[in-house]
Amino acid sequence: MGEPFVSKPLGQTKELEKKSEQKEKKESFWTTTEKESLKEQYGCEILVENGSPADVQTREAPTDASIITYTVDGKEHQDLSRGTRVKLFDMYYDKFTNVKRIEYGLGNIKPNLWGYQGGTSPKKKKRK
Repeated sequence: MGEPFVSKPLGQTKELEKKSEQKEKKESFWTTTEKESLKEQYGCEILVENGSPADVQTREAPTDASIITYTVDGKEHQDLSRGTRVKLFDMYYDKFTNVKRIEYGLGNIKPNLWGYQGGTSPKKKKRK
């Protein structure tokens, strides 16, 4: 009826794993101190830095997140960040000076529930 499922030979799967590991090592343009100061200085927060289109277009993000496309050394990069469009533009322009686009993100989590962790409710006392 159909062809049976055939997996790749062992040598080829190891090569694919090595390539995927190399792709996962992405450049980080923001230092940790810069990331920490962004909230105070611009009122913005970077959720995904230098991500792939699939990473940036995630549904597991707040609805107020924006996709910022910018170029560094002739290559386009994308971040997923929170903040007003004006503040986001100011932040990325100050850092990279070449902002291409600021688009709406695809997140579907309410901003006030972003990062919310449900507390443990106290156990109810049983009546005797």
